[in-house]
Amino acid sequence: MEHPSMGTPPAGSIRFNTDSAKMEIYNGEKWWEIDSISAISTGARGLIMGGGSPARDNVVQYIQIETTGNAVDFGDLTTVGGRPSAGASTTRVVRGGGATPTIVNTIDYASINSTGNFSDFGDLTTARNQGGGLSNQVRAVFGGGNPNTDTMDYITIAQLGNAIDFGNLSGNRQSAGGAASPTRGLWMGGETTNTIEYITIATLGNAVDFGDLTQARRLADAGSNRNRAMLFGGGSPSGTHYDIIDYVQIATLGNAADFGNLTTAKAELAVTTSSTRACISGGEGPSPSYTDYNVIEYVEISTLGNAVDFGDLLGDRVFSPAGASNAHGWIG
Repeated sequence: MEHPSMGTPPAGSIRFNTDSAKMEIYNGEKWWEIDSISAISTGARGLIMGGGSPARDNVVQYIQIETTGNAVDFGDLTTVGGRPSAGASTTRVVRGGGATPTIVNTIDYASINSTGNFSDFGDLTTARNQGGGLSNQVRAVFGGGNPNTDTMDYITIAQLGNAIDFGNLSGNRQSAGGAASPTRGLWMGGETTNTIEYITIATLGNAVDFGDLTQARRLADAGSNRNRAMLFGGGSPSGTHYDIIDYVQIATLGNAADFGNLTTAKAELAVTTSSTRACISGGEGPSPSYTDYNVIEYVEISTLGNAVDFGDLLGDRVFSPAGASNAHGWIG
């Protein structure tokens, strides 16, 4: 173990514990055995929260990411949640904002490894929906949203309370996709921009330019493991929708590259990830039909290629949910 004089390490630090002979990672509050964290990826759980069609709802459902099959009922949010944002640690999931259809500042939470209804956590600094959410083991950060804002605020996932100002995006941004490694968070796209920008999650400050997407788009969603971030689908204000999948290496600044394609063009979807796999749930098709989907599909993060069928969500169709998992950016 490290000498006491070394002080408190930053979140994401790794050490070899000479007492237990185990590798450990620091989550900002305590050390976790990496072996025990990695075991989550074999049973990684993804939650799909809110959304609905034709009306907004408060339904939460879950999938086991490393298998295939249909979603299962988890419980309910405290409020109806159209276009909310979300984040999670290995033990707790948080949902921020959304529309009832009135836009709300609600944050609620649940234990991600059980089932049941969500409970009140606190409030965002401003009411909004269509924001982006990202998280590591310690913090969840909510960025942008509708009404048009460049606000980022954050919570400490293990501690109930209201969100605190984090900094600002480079401009007002609705519907950007959020993804993260243990140390770095990415905001990808939103409205008519192809911008990717990043933050260091453990510190406060404004977002910094990272690179560009292959296509400007909004209402896409992002996911990651600790190495690679991906943006799925999305659309334009004119009603055009895309089946595009972009990816970047989180640690390396630069433009996104083509990964493959979804099974169909769609926006307003939810992404949940493990260390190896990204699952894409629900969504809405292009103009003029704007068909809503209950399809779940997936890709293997470490390889390039098109999405394949995973199963179905509860209900006939679901658009504009939020997604989060217990096994994303800190492993794999």
